[in-house]
Amino acid sequence: MIVSSAPFRVSFAGGGSDIASYYRRQAGAVLSCAIAKYSFVIVHNYFNENKYHLKYTRTELADTLEEIAHPLLREALRMHRVEPGIEVASVADIPSGTGLGSSSSFSVALINALYAHRSRFASKDQLAEEACKLEIDILKEPIGKQDQYAAAHGGLNFIEFNPNGGVNVQPVVLGSEKMAELESNILLFFTGSQRDTRSVLSTQVQAMEADEEKFRTVERMVQLSYEMRDILMAGDLSAFGEALHRGWMMKRSLTSKITNNAIDECYEAARAAGAIGGKLAGAGGGGFLVLYCPRDRQEKVRQALSQLKEIEFRFDWSGARIAFAQ
Repeated sequence: MIVSSAPFRVSFAGGGSDIASYYRRQAGAVLSCAIAKYSFVIVHNYFNENKYHLKYTRTELADTLEEIAHPLLREALRMHRVEPGIEVASVADIPSGTGLGSSSSFSVALINALYAHRSRFASKDQLAEEACKLEIDILKEPIGKQDQYAAAHGGLNFIEFNPNGGVNVQPVVLGSEKMAELESNILLFFTGSQRDTRSVLSTQVQAMEADEEKFRTVERMVQLSYEMRDILMAGDLSAFGEALHRGWMMKRSLTSKITNNAIDECYEAARAAGAIGGKLAGAGGGGFLVLYCPRDRQEKVRQALSQLKEIEFRFDWSGARIAFAQ
């Protein structure tokens, strides 16, 4: 039995520049981190050697790959030429459609599990590259590359996307005290709504391709991601929070699907209560609200957002890993 895990992620700046329609024209960059919330995949030999037994939000028992309904499972098993006689189950700390990159975390954990099942090692870059191939090239999902690399590598990273398709992952290194302060000053609140990431991202891609000003907005968001990296490395955390707010103002101008009145009201209430800046995690439209707020103001923010569910924010430093093998 193999138990594989990969963390979810929170993106701070540069989202949208990891999509091919942007980085093929101009290099993209994001500042993001992995968090201690995970997608888990369990792989085990199945008693019936003629069946694929798959368990997620539903259960499938299939004779052939073509019969498998779950697209990521079907195509990952095809990529790895996995024969029947295997059981795959998945669970996650947080549901999909919440802006934390759950689909890519699942893909990375699944690919790592399939390698481990055959007693083979795959590097973090290899896991990310294969997850990108699976989701973007094979399944034609309208998504970018940042989630797969964040899930594979873990940690706090500055990730660049080159016009030739190459990806550079650069860890952002802070002193232990500053890193602990940053971690303790970030709050995560669930807005209560899940959304179709594909729809939001497709609209954003169309806006970038059709409107040069929208493309330039993403360009400014990329520049901000460089700024925020340098701000963090200089240890100016208040300036990081202010930059987070500026980035959200840019992002929300891209399409009308990124935010709504309810989300805007929550964000403004948090700011009025003491949060310096924030944004919606992921493509937008719902999911998690990420806030930067000094600890002495956090109780007031929690009171202002008492209708929302808060989850603990902690960095993940391991990335994709095999948690158990026997």
